[in-house]
Amino acid sequence: MNRDYSKLQNGSDIRGVALPGDEEVNLGREEAIRLSIAFVRWLSEKHRKDESKIKISVGHDSRLTAQSLKEAVILGLSADGIDVLDCGLASTPAMFMSTLFEEYKCDGAIMITASHLPQNRNGFKYFDNKGGLNKEDITAIIKMAEQIDICDVKEIKAAQKADLMSTYSEYLREKIIKETGGNDMPLRDLKIVVDAGNGAGGFYAENILKPLGADITGSQFLEPDGTFPNHQPNPENKEAMKSIYKAVKDNNADLGLIFDTDVDRSSAVDAKGREINRNAIVAMAAALIAKEHPGTTVVTDSITSDQLTEYLENCLGLRHLRFKRGYKNVINKAKELNEQGIDSQLAIETSGHAAYKENYFLDDGAYLATKIVIKAAQLKKSGVGLDVILGSLEEPKEAIEKRFSIDREDFASYGDFVLEKLTEWVIEEGTASGASLVLPSYEGVRINFDNEKVKGWCLLRKSLHDPKMPLNIEVTKGSCDDILELILVFLKSFDVH
Repeated sequence: MNRDYSKLQNGSDIRGVALPGDEEVNLGREEAIRLSIAFVRWLSEKHRKDESKIKISVGHDSRLTAQSLKEAVILGLSADGIDVLDCGLASTPAMFMSTLFEEYKCDGAIMITASHLPQNRNGFKYFDNKGGLNKEDITAIIKMAEQIDICDVKEIKAAQKADLMSTYSEYLREKIIKETGGNDMPLRDLKIVVDAGNGAGGFYAENILKPLGADITGSQFLEPDGTFPNHQPNPENKEAMKSIYKAVKDNNADLGLIFDTDVDRSSAVDAKGREINRNAIVAMAAALIAKEHPGTTVVTDSITSDQLTEYLENCLGLRHLRFKRGYKNVINKAKELNEQGIDSQLAIETSGHAAYKENYFLDDGAYLATKIVIKAAQLKKSGVGLDVILGSLEEPKEAIEKRFSIDREDFASYGDFVLEKLTEWVIEEGTASGASLVLPSYEGVRINFDNEKVKGWCLLRKSLHDPKMPLNIEVTKGSCDDILELILVFLKSFDVH
């Protein structure tokens, strides 16, 4: 029984190769069955509930392997005789909501997705009624799964079909109606284009915006297609953002919305063509709650800009805590602050993962889109657009990201060694280059540069899971290359290329 599923763990998710091709499949029928049985056992232990009384919902995005993996997952779940809801094509946030909606009240949920990864990949995201599972929970499930014998697994109980996305869509429609004044058609004066990237997000145009009166002419790639023929379903992708920008301009729209494959991330484009992603989507998400929660702490990932900090703190009157990469890291940090008595209403990554306290700290791209739509509708009545919100947010002159490979088997510990030496270099030799450490830094080494030639910052850190060291650089004066050259000189002494 020499099974090793550890390579399937990607932080708090399961991800693997599910489609035959250039890479060997490591997430197929057997793995799905074992992991599903293990999830039932984990839920039973955590909630002290008999396995036979547990109810779990299962949904998936548009990936080509979704159906076969879903069948395997349901087989594993039903083998224990539990109640299984088959939610079909769904979004990741909606799957979590199946644990809260009164008509479902599931003990757990499984979303079959690999977010924006290539079409040969797939994976699982797990939830209970407290939210997404943490890294240590996934590790425990994997260890259980490796020991499970599935020779005699047979379907005991057929899954029940559930129209979860209709319930979830109604939930968001009601929110829009309530917060725009109670009119049944509150969006009739807005033209909004949606780009679903052929993932699971097409429902937002058809089931939320259109029934509330919005003109969705020009919306694109709403049809689920796991080959992703048009562009990556990823708001961080430049081609994807160019695509929604073009749709907004071509259709003279008030707003454009773009989702990733499983709709836990989103970004936007305003009527003037400004891309509201990365630092700007953080700024927008924060601006939408600044009035109701003055002084609240916004927790972000580590690569946010200095200009964002200035906007959050000086323009909105909020506080900014720059933490670590990883959506679960920022969410858990915000929860921790609240437990300490420090109000934190928003945890958000520049990737578009936005989790509001008011929404169970669930990273939900459709919920963020809904808050943006509500604000757009409110502003439209005053004759202005969303562009007024971010008017004071300055953008860096230039920004780049480089990813260096660590050529060592002990890449994790070696990466720590490189960062330690970089810290020493800044302290001992950085003054001549106008370099200074930014402290505290919760991830990697962040350095400010301020000299006659260049003004900006860089962050060198370890990748969360791979033998890589990403380097982010932003400048307001000079060129990113000025800082890059200094870092490259430093790295010449190490096995990092």
